[in-house]
Amino acid sequence: MNTGDKQKRLLEGNVYRLIISLAIPTMLTMIITSVYNMADAYFVGRISVSASGAVSVVYSYMAIVQAFGYFFGHGSGNYVSRKLGAGEREKAETMATVGFFSAFVFGAAAMAAGLTFLKPLAYFLGSTDTILPYAEDYLKYILIGTPFMAASLVLNNQLRFQGSAIYAMTGIFTGGLLNIGLDFLFIIRIGLGTSGAGLATAISQFVSFCILLIGTLFGGNIRIKLNRLKPTAHLYKEILRCGLPSFARQSTSSLSVIFINYACAAAAPLAADEMIAAFGITAKITGLLYALILGFGQGFQPVCGFNFGAKKYDRVIKGFAFSAAFASVLGLFLGILGIIFAKWAVSAFTRSENVIGYAAYALKLQCAAFGFIGYLTVSNMALQNVGSVVPATVLSLARQGLCFIPAIAALCFLFGSDGIFFAQPLADIAAFFLSVPLSVSLVKKLKKL
Repeated sequence: MNTGDKQKRLLEGNVYRLIISLAIPTMLTMIITSVYNMADAYFVGRISVSASGAVSVVYSYMAIVQAFGYFFGHGSGNYVSRKLGAGEREKAETMATVGFFSAFVFGAAAMAAGLTFLKPLAYFLGSTDTILPYAEDYLKYILIGTPFMAASLVLNNQLRFQGSAIYAMTGIFTGGLLNIGLDFLFIIRIGLGTSGAGLATAISQFVSFCILLIGTLFGGNIRIKLNRLKPTAHLYKEILRCGLPSFARQSTSSLSVIFINYACAAAAPLAADEMIAAFGITAKITGLLYALILGFGQGFQPVCGFNFGAKKYDRVIKGFAFSAAFASVLGLFLGILGIIFAKWAVSAFTRSENVIGYAAYALKLQCAAFGFIGYLTVSNMALQNVGSVVPATVLSLARQGLCFIPAIAALCFLFGSDGIFFAQPLADIAAFFLSVPLSVSLVKKLKKL
């Protein structure tokens, strides 16, 4: 499909069919992204509880990298979609190149710093003394893959914001399948332990990066060109404006994992490794379920961005209403499935009965609040896409930051280790009620426009 046809489809095609057609490959992409770390958790869970805890600890670092990847990817991608919708392709090309190289440079700097301070970083992420050796073995390879992980997230999002969700899905899907195969080879067959898990992830991230970069050469997509590398204060201001909500959402996800790790060590020192492993497993499973909701919401984003840029506000409102309703029903359905299959799901990642008990209980409680997450997620994305920075950032911080951190602190103080299990579902419900007035205000503003 050439650029003109793609633009016409996004600006004139049936809104409902457009969102669904873009959401399906994006949902698959998000699922495969979740599989990267789930595959590691599945195979490492066969080694020991402490090894499983190491994957949970390093997951928070990967969430930090994802935060910066989404910051540059969503920040540049939002701008690209609006400029393409307005017919300003050269400006879109410059932004795409600046976003890509900025993420790669960040990843290289993070890799160098992390490898230099490997042990302090592992402790900072919440590692215990018994988890530490496994965490270091796993983390060093994840660090090596950081530049490609960050840049891949930018390419994936830029392709998606251009309406090329299939190209975005292909790169991530290939890397995810490769990760599973390499985990089996390195961990089970060769016996490299957590080092093998980290190596498998690093190689898979590099392969995804290469495929996504090739994807920019086809389908009328914007290519990454060195002669378009013209960073300016204005472009970084736009990245900050549109990428800050994504950064807030992903960084608070990382912080919430670190807070849980610390809370487990403080509130239940004798069972710290088991609880850290359990919450890590729960995070993988809820992350997979949330990936479906997030993926559907991201199917709405290019439709929102293109039409907002073209000043077709009625189509933006129509798309938001449909996406919010669909995502809410999807969240409720996924939550019910999570409750029903909780014990079976967590049993795939560990052989420890104590870990299974903790993880299943946490998963059921978190899934009970999943019906609230769909509306919250789509509202957040709509605010972000139209450039409402402050409301979008507040919502991004709410679920696992503004609402979660006070909840886990208060509940742990009042109920000890039992309080840790209730923090996330209560935070999800509180964040939903915060999203309602902000999204209603946005719709009113669009109607006036």
